[in-house]
Parts: sequence; C-alpha cells; structure tokens
Amino acid sequence: MSGELEAWLRGPIEGVPESLQPVAHALTQARDEARELLRGFPPDLLWTRPAGLASVGFHLQHVAGVIDRLFTYARGEPLSGDQRAALAREGSPAGSMDDLLAAFDVQVDRALGQLRATEPHTLGETRLVGRLQLPSTALGLLFHAAEHTQRHVGQLLVTARVQL
Repeated sequence: MSGELEAWLRGPIEGVPESLQPVAHALTQARDEARELLRGFPPDLLWTRPAGLASVGFHLQHVAGVIDRLFTYARGEPLSGDQRAALAREGSPAGSMDDLLAAFDVQVDRALGQLRATEPHTLGETRLVGRLQLPSTALGLLFHAAEHTQRHVGQLLVTARVQL
C-alpha cells in the first residue's frame, strides 16, 4: 500500500451499489493494510501473544470468520454446521500466514460479490442474528462486518508492530 491511495479515495468499487461503497472500501482497505504490514512478518511470531494480547494469527482468523458469519446473516441465512465448527475453532493456532491471508482474501472477495448482488431496497429488512435470533438489518450487519474487520485489523497492526 505504500504510496497508494486509501481505498475510499480510489473511486467507486465497480458494481457495488452507492449505498454500500463504504462497506466495500472498508473491507478493501483492511485487506490492503494487513497485507502491507505483514509482508515479511516472522512466521514464528504468528501465534505469539505479546503481553497477553491476541495474536496476529487470531486477528486474521477472526476477521475472515466475522465477514463470513455476518454476511451470511445479512443474506437472511442461519450459520451452517461448518461455520459453527469454524467459530468454535477460532483462536486455536492453525494455518500459516499465507493460509490466513488467503482465507481473508477469499472472504473479502465473497463479500464484494455479495455487495454487488445486494439490492439497496433490501438494506432495511430485518435480519436475525445468532442462536438468540437478535434483530438487526441487512445494512446493520454489512456495516458491522466492515467496522469489526477494521477494528481487528487495527489491533493486528499494533500487535505486529510491537513484535517487530
């Protein structure tokens, strides 16, 4: 990302409705920042928890899972058995940096595809979240997925810098 404009300054992301551009930009920016900072990050530090903080590996694993789960709810679907099992494993050291970045890339790409397919008139529709079936809206879930991802990538960046 060095020298490159932030995602929101690069113009609209093709095919994404205007009302969902901030979500697309936030996810794209988070991916760019994680990839840039983690270039050359020592693999032996991936699952290290400096000062008891969550590891870089956890943050990467978590953001991919969060995007997957929240975008599933935004479609009005419940989580699958595989998604629930992945959530239960989240935080367990598994995968290399390349594996975790690839999983993050896949989820961002899927999210962008879903944003492109989202009809703006559906954004205010109620969506139920989790086992308790708590009410939200499609827009609320999409926005929260982007915000939550940005928050964890920010934490990842600090943790990685502390370790370097």
